[in-house]
Amino acid sequence: RGLGDVYKRQWLGSLYYAVTLVLMSPLTFLVHPQRWLWAIHHHRGTLSAAPNFAFELCLSKLADSDIEGLDLDSWRMAINGAEPVSPHTIRRFSQRFARYGFRPEAMAPVYGLAEAAVGLAFPPLGRIPLIDRIQRDVWESSGEAVPADAADARALEFVACGQPLPGYQIRIVDPSGRELPEHREGRLEFRGPSATSGYFRNPDATRSLFDGDWLDSGDLAYIVGADIYPTRRVKDVIIRAGRNLYPYELEEAIGDIPGIRKGCVAVFGSTDPAAGTERLIVLAETRETAPAKLDALRVQAIAVSTDLLGTPPDDVVMAMPHTVMKTSSGKIRRNAMRELYESGQLGHKPRAVWWQFTRLLLASLRPRLRSGWRRLTDTVYAVYAHFIFWMLVPPVWLLIVVLPRPRWRWGVMRRGARLLFRLVRIPLQVDGAEQLPQGQACVIISNHASYLDGLVLVAALPLRFSFVAKAELA
Repeated sequence: RGLGDVYKRQWLGSLYYAVTLVLMSPLTFLVHPQRWLWAIHHHRGTLSAAPNFAFELCLSKLADSDIEGLDLDSWRMAINGAEPVSPHTIRRFSQRFARYGFRPEAMAPVYGLAEAAVGLAFPPLGRIPLIDRIQRDVWESSGEAVPADAADARALEFVACGQPLPGYQIRIVDPSGRELPEHREGRLEFRGPSATSGYFRNPDATRSLFDGDWLDSGDLAYIVGADIYPTRRVKDVIIRAGRNLYPYELEEAIGDIPGIRKGCVAVFGSTDPAAGTERLIVLAETRETAPAKLDALRVQAIAVSTDLLGTPPDDVVMAMPHTVMKTSSGKIRRNAMRELYESGQLGHKPRAVWWQFTRLLLASLRPRLRSGWRRLTDTVYAVYAHFIFWMLVPPVWLLIVVLPRPRWRWGVMRRGARLLFRLVRIPLQVDGAEQLPQGQACVIISNHASYLDGLVLVAALPLRFSFVAKAELA
């Protein structure tokens, strides 16, 4: 039996892991993307998450010299979420970093949203990402995902973002709320244990969020098997001549044009009152300023749009860097860009980068000052409480020593403890004192032991008692 216990302890000990969480500032990553990968290398990271643009930034900004000697063999799950997952990005990332130990099956496209406490769908661990190639014309006209031939150069591609986590359900519905079959695009609705009960102090938005007990994600998607394939945000749909156009794919393709800043392209629709349809607008950032070069970039952007979508954009705007507005997580704010475009403010010079950092710094000062003030007041209070305590200790101790009767000693201790709490402004409330047995012995257990327990019990209990702990209790 003794030898069996030894083996059992060794086996149980092997089940415990030392878990380390390493945090990195987003600004640090943006300036030095290689630090993210080197952090995984040094800490032997197994799990790390980032939006798609982070993986793309590692591809576009890192030279081989930046990652020489890198080892990503420990990376078991590279979670890719928070924005549309690009099939080109996950292919290229897996190919480039394969020689640094990154395994294709470690790439994990996921789906989630704040209304579900983030996580909603994850792929099985160790599965190579699934990419669905479908016929573009059928999709844009009917919303049906029909598989395309391997030779179809205009095929659309969508990435599977996993299956619902345990306890969650996902369905795809049409505008009338009827559930759609597989391969048909519709609104993604979900329900589960961490689903929100509504928006804070916004009853109108809360009412529009629910369809019975199902929550509207605001995303469009389709299902194949158990996997969901998110396609776009409902508000990002561009309807032009009866066709549904996709901004993400065109933004990525135009971003590949030399001279245009990668990840800084916004494609959106602008309503044309005369035609009753939406105009296709392309806004791209570039550092070029010569008119001839800007014209050449516009021509290339028009050609890319025509080849990809079969239709040219109605307007191509070449803008200076930092014009395209993004969220804190790097998502392009297409609605905001549409409003700027329609108001004619796109030509205005954006604020310098140093001003943006200054605003961030100023915005961070208020919580820092509030935190510093809280620490200062806590310290002052602690000093005051200690001062009161040590002022009371000598006279109380002296009286306990010199008084001849135990009842008097207990009275001094009880009044001294209550005076201490009163002076340091700690309220003391006693419930259930009437249930204490009278005239017989009892045991009172203090569940959360601390140095204050003795003072609290002396002040609260109308009894004379003894403190017993540890071995003496046995």
